[in-house]
Amino acid sequence: MISDIEEYFSKGCGRCERFATPDCSTRRWLNGLADLRRICTASGLVETVKWGHPCYMSAGRNVAIIGAHRGDFRLCFFNAALMTDPDGVLEKQGKNTQHPDMIRFTDDTQVADMAATIRSYLQEAIGYAEAGIKPAKQDAEIEWPEELLKALDGDPELAEAFHALTPGRQKSYAINLNSAKKPETRISRIAKFRPKIMTGKGALER
Repeated sequence: MISDIEEYFSKGCGRCERFATPDCSTRRWLNGLADLRRICTASGLVETVKWGHPCYMSAGRNVAIIGAHRGDFRLCFFNAALMTDPDGVLEKQGKNTQHPDMIRFTDDTQVADMAATIRSYLQEAIGYAEAGIKPAKQDAEIEWPEELLKALDGDPELAEAFHALTPGRQKSYAINLNSAKKPETRISRIAKFRPKIMTGKGALER
């Protein structure tokens, strides 16, 4: 992954084989991403690189992060549970996302058209960061795949390593496995995940 912010806007995030190629998602949305960047920095946010993406901070806390995909690009807010969303523009990134946390764009010109709203939402998020306000923790009930439970029952070493993981890392495996429709797919994934679990990593960690 990249560590230099300028590389994101010239080459991409570095997380896949399309990095530094014309097929990189950042190439498609270059103008819109540049507009988002200008709005974020003009709002007084500190620009950093985290997880290979431009991340914007205030008072030492993450406020928002920019991302590009093949079909859209996004401005995502941390601590989204606090956001009031008066204009109703926030969407959930996925079915496992608890709160609407992103403004999604499918055309470069949308950023300029929504500039006032984006600035307003950023100011709201900055206010929470500067005041040290955090959302109340919500413990969502986890649905544990039957295949995972059987694998842990039959492999004491794996079970010990899995239960030593942080709750977030455990949840990452449950979410990944539950996304597979077929039992055999889940079983195959568990076998592939075993080395990661043994080394204390989450499902998405490298």
